[in-house]
Amino acid sequence: MGLRAVATQGAGTAGPGGPGEGLSPAAGRAAWSVLARSAAVSMVARRLLIAIPVVWGVTFLTFCLMNLLPGDAAVQLLGAGATSQQIRDLTLALHLNEPFADRYWHWLHGVLTGNLGTSLLNGEAVSSIIAAHIPVTLELVIYALILALGASVLLAVAAAIHPGGLVDRLITFVTMVGFAIPNFVLALVLIIVFAVEMHVFPAVGYVALTADPWQSIRTMTLPAVSLASILGCFYTRLLRGDLVDQMLSQDYVLTARAKGLPRWLIVIKHALRNSLLGMVTVVALNLGALIGGTVIIEQVFGLGGIGSLLLQSINDRDIAVVEAVVLIVAAVVVCANLLVDLLYTVLDPRIRHGRNHP
Repeated sequence: MGLRAVATQGAGTAGPGGPGEGLSPAAGRAAWSVLARSAAVSMVARRLLIAIPVVWGVTFLTFCLMNLLPGDAAVQLLGAGATSQQIRDLTLALHLNEPFADRYWHWLHGVLTGNLGTSLLNGEAVSSIIAAHIPVTLELVIYALILALGASVLLAVAAAIHPGGLVDRLITFVTMVGFAIPNFVLALVLIIVFAVEMHVFPAVGYVALTADPWQSIRTMTLPAVSLASILGCFYTRLLRGDLVDQMLSQDYVLTARAKGLPRWLIVIKHALRNSLLGMVTVVALNLGALIGGTVIIEQVFGLGGIGSLLLQSINDRDIAVVEAVVLIVAAVVVCANLLVDLLYTVLDPRIRHGRNHP
């Protein structure tokens, strides 16, 4: 009996609060039993159980590393001219004299109760600081991801239509060069060419998307291209290889060719859909690297995003801000991988029916 059938049995007794509230106890137990046996629900539950210790472990390791940095945080905050009394007072005020375990527990307890703490540098709420920087990085990451995926699909399809041909060899050469150029070097080249010489895009600064959408896109184009370059080359080579493999080995390709379909249509209509399923996982796994790349790119283009905030907070020994940024990034990456698992249950019938799922 399926979950829909179970719900239908109890629909006649549903009250005003909705159909779920009117299920009889027996029907409710049957519904929960169906959910418990669902392969998709089981997989998501396992991922959630794994995600919790992963996020906790990342924050704990970050807290440890910040405390292993040489020097005194109070001295760094006050400067070299501070007196011993000033240093001692600040150390007590910030609880820097407490044992490591106590300080970490205070921070963790605050997070669990919705309080990310206050900045050691200026006393401002960490949540307010992060809220002011998140829109910049969010726009940059989304823009870069769109560019990387869009370019990789177009180039991979073009290369896979005629493997070994002139277009394929040219795209392979371009992607190899793209791998060899660090994104910060490409960023400097783009600034010189498109900002200094051609005056097409601005070199530095940020305009909010809500204030001026067109100007915001212009200011983000060079940073997004720089950030997307290496990932775009990686996605292109990965997708091209998978497309060529499917065109050479899959039975449905032979059937489509026997029907007289042109090669480009087979690649786009049949092979691409199956190849994109594997790309979803790769994109989720590389999301952390994409966010990490913003640290350098935001510095080059003068963008005040999460990457710049993280680097500045590490230099200032502002542990509360560093921990909050790391926590948010870790949670985003974990949630992205969880969404990929959910997407797999929609795209792959084997997972929905409990066959060959991880």
